[in-house]
Amino acid sequence: MTALPRLSVDIVSDVMCPWCIIGWLKFEKVMDHFAGRFDFRVQWHPFELNPDMPPEGEDAVAHVMRKYGITAEQSRANSGKMSGVAADLDFTFNRGPGFRMRNSFDAHRLLSWAGALEEPEQQAATGVQTALKLALFRAHFTDNRDVSDHGVLADVAASVGLDRDRAFTILAGEEFGEMVRVEEAYWADQNVTGVPAFILGGRMLIPGAQDPEVFIRVIEAKILAAAA
Repeated sequence: MTALPRLSVDIVSDVMCPWCIIGWLKFEKVMDHFAGRFDFRVQWHPFELNPDMPPEGEDAVAHVMRKYGITAEQSRANSGKMSGVAADLDFTFNRGPGFRMRNSFDAHRLLSWAGALEEPEQQAATGVQTALKLALFRAHFTDNRDVSDHGVLADVAASVGLDRDRAFTILAGEEFGEMVRVEEAYWADQNVTGVPAFILGGRMLIPGAQDPEVFIRVIEAKILAAAA
């Protein structure tokens, strides 16, 4: 059997970013579209929307109003729009009155750990890092859990098969912190200023939660056509 060409997919994102989970769910449809034509390999990379977020977090509505200079009504309207888009993709946003934005640095440390556990040449498009990323999205947006809390983070890691005690040890120290900072600096140098950002084949940057058709056009025009 002839091996399929491999297409690397680097996704720069933040657990706090609602459009990041929406972008991923749309990209899954792209991978389905090209099934049997590419072997995809997905890796996630850190980006902090709010690197100075305090440990107690911030009320989400107040945060959006302050950051973007909009009213509470506009904030709720935007949230409603995103919730509708997510629902169409079978993902639930449960952002009630107590929903808060959180510091995501420790979540990124665990994601870096999970990524380091994967085999670079694994056959599957995704591995434990993607499983952890999606579990963190669900914990934050669907279950309204504090994903800056070390106990919550260790529980979420264990839920996808990672060692809970090892997760706690990482969180209690500084492991993978430097890796996160180096990666954040690297992607900033690559002009990634917002998330999600998808980098295909290590060279084609597609920003935002684009519809599947956008990715399909790019892949057909820039990758398949070039290889023909």
